[in-house]
Amino acid sequence: MGTNDAKLPPMDDSVPADAVEVTPLLQVLTPVARRWRSVAGLTLLAGVLAFGATYLYKPRFIATATFIPPTQQSSAAAALSSLGSLAGLGGAQKSTSDQLVGLLQSTTIADRLVDQFKLQDVYDEKYRFLARDKLAKRSVISVGKKDGLVTISVEDTEPTRAAAIANQYIAELRKLTSTLAVSEAQRRRMFFEKQLQATRASLVAAQVALQDSGITQGTLKATPGTAASNYARVQAELTMTEVQLQTMRESRADTAPELRQLEARAQALRGQIAGMERPDDGASSSADYVGKYREFKYQEALLEMLSKQYELARVDEAREGELIQVVDTARTPEYKSSPKRTLIAIAAAAAALLLSCVWLVLRARWEASLRDPLVERDWATFKSALRQG
Repeated sequence: MGTNDAKLPPMDDSVPADAVEVTPLLQVLTPVARRWRSVAGLTLLAGVLAFGATYLYKPRFIATATFIPPTQQSSAAAALSSLGSLAGLGGAQKSTSDQLVGLLQSTTIADRLVDQFKLQDVYDEKYRFLARDKLAKRSVISVGKKDGLVTISVEDTEPTRAAAIANQYIAELRKLTSTLAVSEAQRRRMFFEKQLQATRASLVAAQVALQDSGITQGTLKATPGTAASNYARVQAELTMTEVQLQTMRESRADTAPELRQLEARAQALRGQIAGMERPDDGASSSADYVGKYREFKYQEALLEMLSKQYELARVDEAREGELIQVVDTARTPEYKSSPKRTLIAIAAAAAALLLSCVWLVLRARWEASLRDPLVERDWATFKSALRQG
């Protein structure tokens, strides 16, 4: 034979299994591809069942109300203006938004809403605190970071009741703030009201003591003159300065420049009073009369200053009471907020797809491992151990 007749080795179409390289992605997709019809059917079935299950729940509606919280104009400047040189130390503004949110979330308002709307029956709760907790979960009260508006959102199965509860939150807030000293003006009004009562009593006592000294009313107007009046004015100014220090410490740090300036002013006034109180060489009866006259004029000047501050606080309090302005009243929602049927169906279908794929991949890996001789031997050993045990 010639070279052309030389026999060639036979072609072998079979390829050893060890020579085949399969990428990790194909190892994952191959079991899924073999049963893609089952995967698709399970995914579709899960989505349909989840969509149908949403009709078992009552739809819920969200109603929203928005209002502007009162921004308190700090009246320190107005309160200090009557003291002359102490004017112009105030003027800062502070918002009560966080405080109002706390009041809206209080047990007092929640109990009123539970009683008014019979929420124990609505939520099918035996105890009041459970109905109150469920109301809190269905109510979202927040403050806008940019605009500072307070928003009240209430979720309920009845759209009209959701709007009514949201609006009633604001009504109950107005009632509660009218009875509590939650603002700076209200706290100042209550403080000066107590000071006025004490000062009136002290003034009456000073007047009685002065009349008991035997000095007539005409003599009171004629003597001892300017010295006692100046002493009373400085003493009253010192008292008012200390009052301002007490009220300012509630809202400012100890290192605030306004606070330090007031403290320096109070120290200076104390020095003036110490100089005026140095004993004279006059008779004891005259000194006793002058002391009583000074006390009377001091209480009289103090009462006048406190009256001015009290009236300022009352005006500020009346102005703040009307500053809860409703921007948007809650209206009956026209469309449900939950359940979101489409999203639930898509989520259920996606979960079924993922779980079925994971199950098929794990099952294929498990079956492949069982075909390994070493694994098969280990399983045989394990089963025999169980039988022997």
